[in-house]
Amino acid sequence: MNRLTNKVAIITGAGSGMGREEALLLSKEGATVVATDINEAAVQAVVKEIEANGGQAAAYAHNVASEEDWIKVVEDVISKFEKIDILVNNAGISFPVQLLESTVDQWNKVMNINVSSVFLGMKHVVPQMKNNKGGSIVNISSIAGLTGSSGAGAYTASKGAVRMLSKAAAVDFGKDNIRVNSVHPGFIETPMSAEFVNDERMHSFFMSQTALPRVGRASEVAEAVLFLASDEASYITGVELPVDGGVVAK
Repeated sequence: MNRLTNKVAIITGAGSGMGREEALLLSKEGATVVATDINEAAVQAVVKEIEANGGQAAAYAHNVASEEDWIKVVEDVISKFEKIDILVNNAGISFPVQLLESTVDQWNKVMNINVSSVFLGMKHVVPQMKNNKGGSIVNISSIAGLTGSSGAGAYTASKGAVRMLSKAAAVDFGKDNIRVNSVHPGFIETPMSAEFVNDERMHSFFMSQTALPRVGRASEVAEAVLFLASDEASYITGVELPVDGGVVAK
């Protein structure tokens, strides 16, 4: 039996990068995947790939910073699949701008997409998990949520907020058999990071920061998400799991 047989999983930001890999892997392990993304065409393509491989999935155009969108997605998922077992709050944006150079609008945009989306996802999914007598929530943060990061104040603050919000939720919902953990990717090759990963100077900097001298793969983040989502992690909640090649070890 696969590790997520009979589970229903919502994955945000599933149209590309880490979210795409998470959707494909969780489906491979038996989950019905509800893949959402602001880019409807991209997430539709992921669902077609899942279905071509024999999996069950549904795609939604989804602005994760919109409470109205969250309400619509959750209501539709319950109507179609009757339950939600797993929530992966993966959607987010990168924002490499010096703190004092950020405008208030830019700051708010980062916080809305990176933090408020996680709050909204849990706000509307947790009651369904309570009805189902349990569930697993995996929030994607970053190594920037564990260490100071020069040149990206808003992004670093947002990812630190995701880390601590996950811990607070783990404490609040443990009594309901709902586990909440955060994953902290390091230098991972994705479409969003390509310009930095492929820049010779930045690549050299990345390698100087890691214990394992290479850039990570999105599939490696997906494997960590799968573990935390599965019953193999049934006694794990409130943890922060770096997938970073050893950046925080140095």
